[in-house]
Amino acid sequence: MALKHEPTAPYHSAQDALRVLETVAQRSTGITDAELLRRTGIGGERLTPLLRMLRREGYVEQTAEGAYVAGEILDRLGSARDRDRALRDGLQHTLARLRDSVGAAVYLSRYVDGEISVTSCVQSPAAPAVHEWFDFRSAAHASAIGKSLLGQLDLNARRDHLSRHRPARLTSRTITSERLLLNTLDAQRPTVPVLDLQEYAVGTVCAAVPLTAGSSVGCLALSLPVEHAHRLRQAADTLNRGAAPVLLSLTL
Repeated sequence: MALKHEPTAPYHSAQDALRVLETVAQRSTGITDAELLRRTGIGGERLTPLLRMLRREGYVEQTAEGAYVAGEILDRLGSARDRDRALRDGLQHTLARLRDSVGAAVYLSRYVDGEISVTSCVQSPAAPAVHEWFDFRSAAHASAIGKSLLGQLDLNARRDHLSRHRPARLTSRTITSERLLLNTLDAQRPTVPVLDLQEYAVGTVCAAVPLTAGSSVGCLALSLPVEHAHRLRQAADTLNRGAAPVLLSLTL
């Protein structure tokens, strides 16, 4: 399976965050932001929001003197016994924070062995998940999740998937023409969220952004009732900005 797009901004942010965490971990007594600037080579305009994100997610803490030290999550990642649980807890914490910031159910999905897998769904009474009335694995042509994942594949991999999961009409808005779908995927820019405007289910709108790390294909998505469609694009932009800490959790 070949990927079509280069890594997007969240990938580069996650890579920068890894460099910061490696540097902080090497200095148990703490390190100042000026030292981090010098040692990592990351510019101040990028380092400041990175440090803010890493503090918010519990990876680093700031001492009374202003130095940065390992936070609870980073400490637990250093323990063989706690590592897996720390990664799971950190990811769920990040997804829950993202759910609350976008005001919508949030989904984490991957494309594995030619199939779509929704690996996490974080919802609440105020942000309910979409009812999976038609198997997501066969709805790539109609869902924001599926179109985002297929959009990261090359043409042969897309055709292979569609040959195994023929596009079915789920609503009056569903694209069932393979040619039109492939053209739509090809025109989709990787930096722009993929939208589903009642293509999967009547009454629901969705958005998804890619999570590209190495050869793996994944995405973050959200769903909203159609009466909240007016805030879909803003929520999608917020989702895109919040993708970096999710990708960092998956990379560690």
